Amino acid sequence: MGTFVLVAGAWHGGWVWERVAGPLRERGHRVSTPELAGVGERAGELTPRVGLATHVDEVCAVLAEQGQGQDEVVLVGHSYGGLVVWGAADRMPDAVAHLVLVDGWIADDGESLLSVVPQPLAQAMLGLAQRGDGVGVPAPGPENFGVTDPADAAWLVDRMTPHPLRTFTDPAQLTGAVDRVPGTALVCRPGNGAPFDQVAKEHGLPVVELASGHNVMVTAPDQVVRELLRVVSAAAVGPVARDRG
Repeated sequence: MGTFVLVAGAWHGGWVWERVAGPLRERGHRVSTPELAGVGERAGELTPRVGLATHVDEVCAVLAEQGQGQDEVVLVGHSYGGLVVWGAADRMPDAVAHLVLVDGWIADDGESLLSVVPQPLAQAMLGLAQRGDGVGVPAPGPENFGVTDPADAAWLVDRMTPHPLRTFTDPAQLTGAVDRVPGTALVCRPGNGAPFDQVAKEHGLPVVELASGHNVMVTAPDQVVRELLRVVSAAAVGPVARDRG
């Protein structure tokens, strides 16, 4: 059996993984869906001090709790959560058997989310920030995440919370140790038009395409479960080095 740590993207909390976490637990796997400071169930903790390093620290604490030498830990990050899990794996490479990015962003050392996303998207995020209080970025509509079913859209609207602006502007602090950790990128098609496949290939990650919008864990959770089960099976066999070309 394996252990999965599932990290949500911006504006979402651990709740967004419930349709994936349940089936994984039913198969005997351990699943953690950490709540990050300032978002989701911890929205009340939103302050100007909550930045990217805050979230990386929190995921590292979760990895430390899992213990070493037990189950293989598969660390999963969605969208903005890609930066968080990338940073955590760089800090604790020996604690992670496999990294999985689900339509996930990566920022190299010194880069921020706003410096790596396409500029129209960065400008849209900054526009949202201007509608907020300067600390939290209000959530965009569910259609921006590829969620069009009315019930699912309402479920998102009821739960999404403003996201700490500083996490978008803080530079990543990396040593390069993350390059030792095998990884896989799950890329949604049609997705939201962002170049997640290009980001993955630039960082040596093989790409698996999923037929879904950006929030695939909501709209097609069975596809995510299937691929995560494949990953944990492969991780148990042994790591495969990444080629960052």
